Amino acid sequence: MIQSASAPLSTRDTQRIASHAALADAARFLHPVHQALLHRRGWLTMLAPQASGGAELPLPQVVRLEEAVAAIDGSLGWVLTLCAGAGWFAGFLAPELAREIIGTRRVCLGGSGAPTGFADEDGDGYRISGRWDYASGAPMATHFTLNAVLRRHGQPLLDEHGGPRIRAFLVPAAQVQLIPSWNSLGMRASASHSYRIEDAWVSQAHGFTIKAEAATAAGPLYRYPFYSLAYVTLAANVAGMASHFMQLAQECIRHRRHAGQDLPLIEVPAVAALLQTRQQAFTAGRSHFYTVLDNSWAKVAGGEALTADDMAQVQGSSLALTAVSRAAVNELYPLCGLYAAREDSVINRVWRDFHTASQHPLLSPV
Repeated sequence: MIQSASAPLSTRDTQRIASHAALADAARFLHPVHQALLHRRGWLTMLAPQASGGAELPLPQVVRLEEAVAAIDGSLGWVLTLCAGAGWFAGFLAPELAREIIGTRRVCLGGSGAPTGFADEDGDGYRISGRWDYASGAPMATHFTLNAVLRRHGQPLLDEHGGPRIRAFLVPAAQVQLIPSWNSLGMRASASHSYRIEDAWVSQAHGFTIKAEAATAAGPLYRYPFYSLAYVTLAANVAGMASHFMQLAQECIRHRRHAGQDLPLIEVPAVAALLQTRQQAFTAGRSHFYTVLDNSWAKVAGGEALTADDMAQVQGSSLALTAVSRAAVNELYPLCGLYAAREDSVINRVWRDFHTASQHPLLSPV
């Protein structure tokens, strides 16, 4: 029986995630226990409309859950976030199609946002071809989302600005060919592989527009701006990994002291001060982040639209949280000793995951 996605992260779930994280990293894909947990808890459909069979949870609750999972295992948190995020698109599909997709056994939506393919008009549908990269959770996806340039008779259709018209589509996995390409330093178990589609026909209903006015579900989730949602969910993952790293770093530093290993050129009080400074900066950044998120959600849930200034605040608080997370990881890592450089250590895996996830283009510091 699938449990409610609103259930808190239990001690048992925490232990299940942690105890299989190293095996998943070595196998370069989520452990079967992780996959089963995602489905049983209903987490992959927690952003999908209730009318289609999803949980349609309030965004602040979703973000806090994603951070909590990422604070145990980065790869699982990332797959949860990206695949649940793709499930959010069900709120922009025709209701009958949304119900069919979300009702799929062990449903999992993955995909890519880059418009690296084409959708050629063909009758009452489109023929899609192209290649897309970085589809987290690709091996378990039942459907793939993508962006494609619209064409008619082989020529790109143009928008009002003279640029190519781009539309989002959803394609069943049976029409998709996976390309094993994910060889990153970290986030190994996210299996963010590439995929190819060759001349696959889909009906017009499989195309959708990600704008509040185009939403087919009435809830506030589908009025919350896409990029604002992306910023808060990605930043929460990075924050979760950073908090995990800081915890492990303190343990490493404490072990070095107890083992009689000196910290060259750095006095113990200075180390303690650095730990405190980084923790305080992180805590302040995280608190501000959730204040902005909660306020923005309250505004949308109350029937208002976010202004440009509101969205700038969401983006700013997300990038600020990412910045303090980077500072903490980068400044504490040199104090952790050679153990932190061992590929089989937990802190090394968290360090690798953090530096891979934080490379996401939306989280770029420039």
